[in-house]
Amino acid sequence: MSKRPSFILFMTDQHRADFLGCTGHPVLKTPNIDALAATGTLWDRFYVASPVCMPNRASFMTCRMPSSHGVRANGIPLDRRNVTFVELLRDAGYKTALIGKSHLQTFSGQPSTLKSPETRAGFHRATGPLSEAIRHDHETYLAEYPNQETYNTPLPFYGFDHVELVTQHGDRCRGHYREWLLAKDPNADRLIGAQNQLPHDYVCPQAVRTAVPEELYSTSYIAERASAWLAEHGSDEQPYFLMVSFPDPHHPFNPPGRYWDMYDPADMALPGGFGTNDWVPPPHVASVLEDREAGRANPSSFAVLSAYPQEVREARALTCGMISMIDDAVGCIRAQKAAENAVTVFTTDHGDHLGDHRMLFKGPAAYEELTRVPFIWSDPEDTGSCRTDVIGQTHDIGTTILERARVEPAIGMQGRSLLSGGRDAAFIQYEHQKVNRGLGVSPRIHTVRTQDWRLSMFEGIAWGELYHLKEDPNELQNLWDSPDHAGQKAELIETLARLEIANIDRVPLPTAQA
Repeated sequence: MSKRPSFILFMTDQHRADFLGCTGHPVLKTPNIDALAATGTLWDRFYVASPVCMPNRASFMTCRMPSSHGVRANGIPLDRRNVTFVELLRDAGYKTALIGKSHLQTFSGQPSTLKSPETRAGFHRATGPLSEAIRHDHETYLAEYPNQETYNTPLPFYGFDHVELVTQHGDRCRGHYREWLLAKDPNADRLIGAQNQLPHDYVCPQAVRTAVPEELYSTSYIAERASAWLAEHGSDEQPYFLMVSFPDPHHPFNPPGRYWDMYDPADMALPGGFGTNDWVPPPHVASVLEDREAGRANPSSFAVLSAYPQEVREARALTCGMISMIDDAVGCIRAQKAAENAVTVFTTDHGDHLGDHRMLFKGPAAYEELTRVPFIWSDPEDTGSCRTDVIGQTHDIGTTILERARVEPAIGMQGRSLLSGGRDAAFIQYEHQKVNRGLGVSPRIHTVRTQDWRLSMFEGIAWGELYHLKEDPNELQNLWDSPDHAGQKAELIETLARLEIANIDRVPLPTAQA
């Protein structure tokens, strides 16, 4: 194998593992992504480090777990004290570029919704940098989301020498994309948003038939700019790492143009949880379902939402439309001559309920539809294709790229090279700052996923979850309190405890003598 191959990494946003042609979707067509699987390795058991955007993207970049790099939940910027695998590639002589979504920094400097403890009578409480146990200044990490129309992102950006950002979601994306959009159409604002959408009869929350044409949509921008970067920078002898990151198929569901009705909702099957009379939702899920029925839910927010059958069918059809547009963009980028010999990777940051367990979007759980994601590794110097059920995780991607590039990982990186095998179990961390009514606390869930089992434990909660996925793939029968499975539960709790210990930081290295 060549010592210094180039790399193209495609990343989507909120994309389930089973929503690709090559992973068995019965309706969705993704020929360009399928072509990667046909010439590489498709992982059937690939899991996130966290089923949330910012924590898992930070794990991807740092090759470490959320509890190590510090981005435990959305709303915490990735501190630049963390070393990224992209910085290591750059240090080894790679050209580095990011076209599309980053989401390593926050949308705003708004205060946390977590309540600070009350100051007791007669006690003094420090403010400012002394108010929390780790000093931080979130305002210094807002370069990704400035308020001005012109973006001037400081470089290098987490190791990327060239950056063209697409921020936020749907047809309201901003960043460098918005500059491009307004240059193409100075009056583009008249096309953007639900208030300007084209007529339709869909009932799904956040189904928006955008008036933005295909050629001006963010996916087209990313395809155009990534292709242009490859044409300019990809043909010389210096190897490159190009990350192409799409903000779709994250909601709102607004595929433009012909992609809107490319798939018929009537062709979409209802997932597990519908038509099942013996399913008893656990409290943290039951509260989500109850909130919609009681009118307490906000269907226009990013928060997890209970869904009805027709809404689910429509959400799935529109998601397929957005993925098909991404697939066309992947084909366009891979058609560039400079892409011919690059190692190509395809993955996403986390999944979406899309109707499983009668919910849409993500949270507040560790179900397979959120934690299992697509991962394809296609190396032109390998021949043939294969499909593996070995377990891998998001924080293994960077270390695998470093291994292929013959670059040593930084001491303390927790990812493993997938070129030499996988894991016995996946370790997944989830944290959210908003209180879940069913739990009575802000969820903090740690999960272990083996080949056949999933166990989750909650901070401050006496019960947990235990599913035998070989017999119950839809995760509808919680065996936590089953006497017949007490031994299996104890074994998995021990596995989880060992993973917790193994993922405690080993850096900074101590001196030989204190």
